[in-house]
Amino acid sequence: MAGCSGRTQRAPSSLLPEQQQEPALSGDGSKLAVIVDQRGRPTVQLRDLRGGGRLQLRHLNRQQPHSSPSLSWNGRYLAVIIQRGNRRLVLIEDRLSGRAHPLRLPSGRSPVRLSLSPEGRQLALQTADRGRWQVELLDLSGLLEPDRRGGLRRSNPAEPQP
Repeated sequence: MAGCSGRTQRAPSSLLPEQQQEPALSGDGSKLAVIVDQRGRPTVQLRDLRGGGRLQLRHLNRQQPHSSPSLSWNGRYLAVIIQRGNRRLVLIEDRLSGRAHPLRLPSGRSPVRLSLSPEGRQLALQTADRGRWQVELLDLSGLLEPDRRGGLRRSNPAEPQP
């Protein structure tokens, strides 16, 4: 049976607010997405664990509540479930290009949870449709470039500058 080393590290209180849920860690361990309460609305926040700062998200300032964040390997892509009107949908923010990729599901299916693959080329999605739960795999290879190890080398306008 495998176990952890017994050492734990708690994020400093200056790094994260006290109330936080649904943590998602990037594959390289440099970014952490959490859901926090912001004026009574569940909102995703993205933190740089190496520099300690909060990272800007261009397309997720509205359309709350947010839920089920998931990050690609370097944190280039952040996938989250958002609310637009009375409809829930998946939004993927590309932090490198600054683009948003909303994914609408056909025939009334509503996203419940999601998991983005490390390179950002597939999305596992739990949906609800008339009381039935299903898991679907979506191919994003025609939509997103791969986010590979060591991939975010270009200067990213969403990252804090030293």
